[in-house]
Amino acid sequence: MLIQGICTAPVADARPYAEGVRILLIRHAQTTANAGGILSTAAPGPELTELGRAQAEALVDRLAHESIAGIFVSSLQRTAQTAAPLGCARGLEIEVVDGVHEIEAGDFEGTNDTDSMTAYLAPIRRWAEGDLAATVPGAYDGSHFLGRFDGALAAIAERHDDDSTVVVVSHAGSIRVWLGGRATNLDPAFSVAHSLDNAGVIELSGSPDGGWRVDAWQGEAVQAY
Repeated sequence: MLIQGICTAPVADARPYAEGVRILLIRHAQTTANAGGILSTAAPGPELTELGRAQAEALVDRLAHESIAGIFVSSLQRTAQTAAPLGCARGLEIEVVDGVHEIEAGDFEGTNDTDSMTAYLAPIRRWAEGDLAATVPGAYDGSHFLGRFDGALAAIAERHDDDSTVVVVSHAGSIRVWLGGRATNLDPAFSVAHSLDNAGVIELSGSPDGGWRVDAWQGEAVQAY
């Protein structure tokens, strides 16, 4: 699915890279659910707040030095709204890709109490310990989540296997959990210990076959953890 852009602008100078595809994994900007502490994982999901729209606009300048070959978002509208100013500035179509949406809240969808959040996170924490059979009540297990996210990034990498840079706007939980299980230079404890802000950017490089490496987490270089 393509979201048509209507604006054009010169593309920034190319940044050379020499190892598979380079992905800028970006958390969506602030939403009304974020502001209210609400678990919201079902489509279409909430819209951005006024602050969120400002965060989305700010990505245009923050990524001005990047040569971006494609922009991909999840099926939840907050990611498309986050990517819209960047797509407009670059004259790039925004493409919805299956698999990079948030970890489904299942029975806890729409809740904002501490007990529900704790119950939602409990099986996800078990995934980090290697128990991928743990299941979010009313939703899926860890194997399902990792499989769909793996598949989405593999499809993107197949289309951009020429050392190019692409943007993928996703969700904090999905990004942190997937990286904890798949980044070759991190272990799950890193993702647990490091937050990801609204509109935060993680620089990822590699390929499905060669492995994925986190090069920077919100502007801070990452070697190994």
